[in-house]
Amino acid sequence: MPPASGRRFLVLHGWQHHRPPEHWAWWLTDALRERGEQVLYPQLPDPDHPRLASWLSAFAAEWAQMGRGQRVVVAHSLGCLLWLRAATDGLTDPPADRVLLVAPPSPEVTRSTPEMAEFDAPLDAVSLRGSSRDTVRLACSDADEYSREGTAAELYGVPLALDTDLLPGARHLSDDDGYGSWPAVLHWCLDPATRLGPR
Repeated sequence: MPPASGRRFLVLHGWQHHRPPEHWAWWLTDALRERGEQVLYPQLPDPDHPRLASWLSAFAAEWAQMGRGQRVVVAHSLGCLLWLRAATDGLTDPPADRVLLVAPPSPEVTRSTPEMAEFDAPLDAVSLRGSSRDTVRLACSDADEYSREGTAAELYGVPLALDTDLLPGARHLSDDDGYGSWPAVLHWCLDPATRLGPR
């Protein structure tokens, strides 16, 4: 039975992610489901050695199950680049109503990491096709080891004109960085006016 909100959430994980219960994505999925929300949190193929084509195929299959209500995407790390590639390639049709991109790896890190290199795309070629920029939020830190040449706010937020929440000292916003539970991301899912803050 659909929740009263009529919306569905799609949670996209990153590289080397095997959906550990300690991660905020698992916590968020549980918290939303406890509130009667419908959440898709797929294990993407071979997360240690991801292939762009396989991840895009898995994304398309999940997107087809998002239903006709509001579509909300929450992506972390390489999952952010997956969503950007899917949107650019026109796979997000119907478009997302809201998107949260959390700690995308920088272009330099993506290109220099063999397992992630094929996910890289020049930002001037990236399209938020079907989604207006005011529906996409970026959350990142000023101390992310996966963003060596600047913060994601500078590398993605500025060129793509994204609404951005910069979290000082939050590193890669993973469970290893203390982000097991993260109430702010749950509050954003329920109310898009929420600003993303620390756990």
